[in-house]
Amino acid sequence: MSGETVLDQGRQKAYRPLPEDRRRTALVDFLAAYARGDWFLAHEILEPAWMGTADPTERALHSGLIKLAAAGVHATRGNPAGVVKNLSGARLRLVTVTGPNVERGTGVLASPPASELDLVGLVAAIDRHLATGARPVPAAPPPIALRP
Repeated sequence: MSGETVLDQGRQKAYRPLPEDRRRTALVDFLAAYARGDWFLAHEILEPAWMGTADPTERALHSGLIKLAAAGVHATRGNPAGVVKNLSGARLRLVTVTGPNVERGTGVLASPPASELDLVGLVAAIDRHLATGARPVPAAPPPIALRP
């Protein structure tokens, strides 16, 4: 294990380089687990991809999706505070990926499935969940859709 770190959200975070093809595969596998409602597995699948890139935009996408899956774990456990905390964290990270000045580059973010994700719609769905105050606790976080 390397002791490398990168600055992420203003804090030093672990960086364990992972090749682009493995990060892309992790995202595909995450989306499949998430769609099945296997929130914990989805979180675990994507974590190495998050730690495996130094690109701040890609890290924001991965960490936002990880937080979204964690909200699903808390929803399953009936923990409204955990749902709100993780949906808020997911929103904070995902909104940085949806801005007009986001550079998608040529890597994972520029190719499917990342390039096909409807992140604007996902942030709007998170906002709707948060507007309810997560009470009652939603049975699941919002689905992740592709762009129309």
